[in-house]
Amino acid sequence: MISAYTVDQLRSAERAALVDDRDDAVMRRAAYAVAAVALRMLPRPVPGRRVVLLVGPGNNGGDALYAGAVLRRRGADVLAVLADPERAHAGGLAAFQRRGGKLIDATDAMTAAVSALTRADLIIDGLLGLGARPPLRPTMARLVLAANAAPAPVLAIDLPSGIDPDGHRAAEPASEGNGATPGAEPQSGPESEPVAVDAASTITFGAPSTGLLLAPQTGRLEIADLGLAPDQRVLPDAIALDDIDVAFHRPRLGRDSDKYSSGVVGIVAGSAKYPGAALLCVGAAVSLRPGLVRYAGPQAAAVVQRWPEVVASDDPVDAGRVQAWVAGPGMGTDGPALRRLNVVLGADVPVLIDADGLTMLAHNPALLVRRERRSHAPVVLTPHAGEFARLWPELDLGDRLTACRAAARQSDAVVLLKGDRTVIAAPDGRAAVNLTGTPWLASAGTGDVLAGVIGSLLAAGNTPGGTLDAFTAAVVGAHIHGRAGQRAAAAGKVGAPALWEYLSAAG
Repeated sequence: MISAYTVDQLRSAERAALVDDRDDAVMRRAAYAVAAVALRMLPRPVPGRRVVLLVGPGNNGGDALYAGAVLRRRGADVLAVLADPERAHAGGLAAFQRRGGKLIDATDAMTAAVSALTRADLIIDGLLGLGARPPLRPTMARLVLAANAAPAPVLAIDLPSGIDPDGHRAAEPASEGNGATPGAEPQSGPESEPVAVDAASTITFGAPSTGLLLAPQTGRLEIADLGLAPDQRVLPDAIALDDIDVAFHRPRLGRDSDKYSSGVVGIVAGSAKYPGAALLCVGAAVSLRPGLVRYAGPQAAAVVQRWPEVVASDDPVDAGRVQAWVAGPGMGTDGPALRRLNVVLGADVPVLIDADGLTMLAHNPALLVRRERRSHAPVVLTPHAGEFARLWPELDLGDRLTACRAAARQSDAVVLLKGDRTVIAAPDGRAAVNLTGTPWLASAGTGDVLAGVIGSLLAAGNTPGGTLDAFTAAVVGAHIHGRAGQRAAAAGKVGAPALWEYLSAAG
């Protein structure tokens, strides 16, 4: 599990660890860690390969300069572009120059700096660290534009320069794709978007900041243990799961298992207009191998034809015993659909609401209030940005994690906000960021699959021996769904049905 912290938490831990630091010892160790990742990213052979350092003021720039000195020892041709020469780290600069490193002052020679970036084999971003907040100053922004337009991969130190380390403000990668010109003066004013380095990899020391988990610009996250992480008594601001965590949480069948000890999930999905939603959602639930899947809706015949093991009925009233419900994908928003949703919300078991179910909640907010009076079982809401805005129009989606936390508190439900970085929040303040996925998971039907995955996990958690609470089920389900998408894409398969094949092994 990756634990992420606020900048204040990380700074506090760093201060305690650096009290006795002499002669930049910790910075030199950090530099070796940076150089080790850089050497993995450089093409072979290393001697003669061109590395460009983007060097800002203070310790982040010092890390880059010391790392550049190490790379010079390995024969790389290393050039440091100084964005603020007067405030460059003195010790790092001296070590770099002793190894024969070359310098460019970006404030006087921007054209030369941009030219060097276009020819680089690797770019190391040491412009800004944890103490910085967007937007970037003009010189740095121009360098970022050029770095993102260059063909070389970027390795960021601490964080990609330009992102908010706490994740409170989103940044767009600075590139030609958003109308920017490399080396040109960035636009400014209320209409301009903040820009950030689009890194292939980011190395951080001890523990990441929350913003690193939230920003897609982070790329591959590398964590070097320099003894700078907060101790275990400090609660993380957010978490992210890895495959090992998910394997631990996935339900396992035992010798004495039966359908009710493995989880029975009920699904209300699909309609005459959207028949495929029922198949997608049910197929995902079946792929997770629960004890039993019950379907209740107008597509019962089609569902049973595809999966004979599913027990189907036309109405949730007649469905039989379940240990969790999923309602919403493609079910419509007419009177019969609203009645079915009401039946599901009246059940004293965990309930996941998605898609059309969320639309009905937005138009009938009293439904959740009545649910709270009838049941203490958890609710999971899985909106995309548009559905979220309809449910909580007062919350600012520019700060996704804060908005998701507020929505979870207000609704007393686990809220999963879909996106490039899906975020999940619980009413008690716990939060997670999902790091798996692929862009085509934003296509039609994949949300129906996600609902079925999480619903199956909710049912498993509501068994006598179940250990998954609703928050963990949502986090694990998002990871499984995203990893299945990655594996399907790697096999050249796209489209929501392609996920079924990979769900059972994902994570």
